Amino acid sequence: MRILLCNDDGYFAPGIEILARNLAEIAEVTVVAPERDRSGASNSLTLDRPLSLRRAANGFYYVNGTPTDCVHLAVTGMLDHLPDMVVSGINLGANMGDDTIYSGTVAAATEGYLLGVPALAVSLASKSGKHFETAVGVAKELVLRFQQGQFGEPVLLNINVPDVAADKLKGLLVTRLGKRHKAESVVKQQTPRNETVYWVGAAGGAQDAGPGTDFHAVANDYASLTPLQIDLTHNAQIAPLQAWLAP
Repeated sequence: MRILLCNDDGYFAPGIEILARNLAEIAEVTVVAPERDRSGASNSLTLDRPLSLRRAANGFYYVNGTPTDCVHLAVTGMLDHLPDMVVSGINLGANMGDDTIYSGTVAAATEGYLLGVPALAVSLASKSGKHFETAVGVAKELVLRFQQGQFGEPVLLNINVPDVAADKLKGLLVTRLGKRHKAESVVKQQTPRNETVYWVGAAGGAQDAGPGTDFHAVANDYASLTPLQIDLTHNAQIAPLQAWLAP
């Protein structure tokens, strides 16, 4: 099995290093990741300049672009074969609910999915990063399941793992995305040159976090597995919109 591994924290991040090392025990792994932290890059492609591909001393490839750039470049120009799977992560921090729209981790997996490759986005739902090995175990289990038999249709899975020891993880739950409150206000500061600058505020707290959501699963020490789709069409509004436009 051939796996293309990416992330949005950069090729030097501990999450991608430990995941690459462990997945190499069960698959052929190629790492193509951003040269620096590109968290929040979403699905952006770099179209205003060329991209460069370099190789680090540890064998990882890195690109001066976004997570989406990395997967797109690898699949459409670098690799001489289509990977069997794209895995993105392990991200340091959760990608649940509305976060998935902004997430570079999810975006890298999404690009693989759009190019016809089954894809996983794996995040450790904490900023302390104490138990990467727990997220590794979940990712490895899912990859092994794919090796044993493909899912019935193309799949894009968003996986969030609580930052607990592996023996404290209660299992895996299939979930839907929850929803957050709106983000906090931007933070305004003055620079030493008396210029006003703004920092994007923190994400809001979980609003829709009941049973069945990714928030609820992680809060109760389960890994959440949320199947994602790309079709943004609001089908329920097609008929009302047609009626609204009718003379």
